[in-house]
Amino acid sequence: MFAVTSDPVETGVVQSLARPEANVTGISFQSLELLAKRLQLTLELAPHATVIGLLVNPKLPITEQIKAEVGRASAATGVRIEIVDASSESEIDAAFSELARRGVHALVVGNDALFYNQRDQIAGLAAHHSLPASYELSGFVLAGGLMSYSASLNDAYRQAAGYVGRILTGAKPGSLPVQQPTRFELVINMKTAKALGLTVPQSLLARVDEVIE
Repeated sequence: MFAVTSDPVETGVVQSLARPEANVTGISFQSLELLAKRLQLTLELAPHATVIGLLVNPKLPITEQIKAEVGRASAATGVRIEIVDASSESEIDAAFSELARRGVHALVVGNDALFYNQRDQIAGLAAHHSLPASYELSGFVLAGGLMSYSASLNDAYRQAAGYVGRILTGAKPGSLPVQQPTRFELVINMKTAKALGLTVPQSLLARVDEVIE
């Protein structure tokens, strides 16, 4: 069983989603595919933003894919993307100083375990620089970040548990299709939105799964 954030076919983990063929199957969280949606949601919350920062870890194997996904999504919006790198706690501080120097209006934080581990630092820096920021996981929003959008982890765990049960009773992993998310979660921190002077539109509030006051 595996759980991956990128396309398991493109990365060579399986031959196809429908028939993995190898003695393996699992869950794809579609985190890369959701970057375009996160950019869209960021622009809904900060509609006057024309320069968007993208924070990435250059040491992450999927960083080039992250850049490509956001680049494709931005092409349809007319916004300019400014990419900054950080691969350590001190580099995160420097990255936010660079974002300020480049005059970005909002921020998309790339998918990365380092960034999640430093979520308090990143949320605090975004607040300090008055940057509306979107994140992959709700833990950032609980730390004071503005917004997150991702596949439901609880739902994915239930899917995975069902597959474990089937495999333990004799099913061959390679015959089980790779499961993709069926439920997605949008979380917004209203206190942070207010501090940033943002009004969350009703059209967005209607889609929110969790509001943090």
